[in-house]
Amino acid sequence: MFIDSHCHIDFPDFSEGISPLLANMQAAQVDAALCVSVNLENYPRVLAAAEAHPNVFASVGVHPDHEQGREPSVDELVSLSGHPRVVAIGETGLDYYRLQRDQVDWQRARFRTHIRAACQAGKPLIIHTRNAAEDTLAIMLEEGADQAGGVMHCFTERWEVAEAALAMGFYISFSGIVTFKSAKDLKEVARRVPLERMLIETDSPYLAPMPHRGKRNEPAFVRHVAEEIATLRGISLEQIASATSKNFFDLFKAAH
Repeated sequence: MFIDSHCHIDFPDFSEGISPLLANMQAAQVDAALCVSVNLENYPRVLAAAEAHPNVFASVGVHPDHEQGREPSVDELVSLSGHPRVVAIGETGLDYYRLQRDQVDWQRARFRTHIRAACQAGKPLIIHTRNAAEDTLAIMLEEGADQAGGVMHCFTERWEVAEAALAMGFYISFSGIVTFKSAKDLKEVARRVPLERMLIETDSPYLAPMPHRGKRNEPAFVRHVAEEIATLRGISLEQIASATSKNFFDLFKAAH
């Protein structure tokens, strides 16, 4: 009924393993989850989770904040994304939260590498942007990211940024942040994004939604994101579940 379109269940935070998380997902009617890569060193762990469980999918990519480790090339990303359980390239993008704009040329170069790989591979992008919306959108336009499509994950920006991404054919994904009382602007974006272009996610183990805020997040909690959006839009939970699940499979071409 629900799908967590972005999580990190390979992280050490889940030392008990994936099986208990899958059981919790089943109890919460969460049918599938996309485990998202953040570096090449731990990518085999992400892929192993997807190979072992039919309702777990994988992506391949290097997070914009990842400064240590191997830098991806277009050819390597294209090759790795050819695995049948890999449905996307990313997460990629720009994150200026800890760095000044003049310190992140390497981030912008890495982002371009991912976009070029996605276009070549025919796989959608998972894009992360933090304190960098203007540059993120500019590079997406320059590199023709609309050819690959994808999703703006864990969206926290103003409506104008969503509108620009939608114009390039991208989906907008909402995390537990939309359940926070302080997220007034984001709630308005959640009201306005077309239902046929919306995804939901946890970004677990981070950003647990209300009523679990402050605890470790997990895919089963994505239901609370759907409940909040249904309330904001004045529609049924079933409508949110049906639309976001369809959107997931339309975008990622994942077998189900």
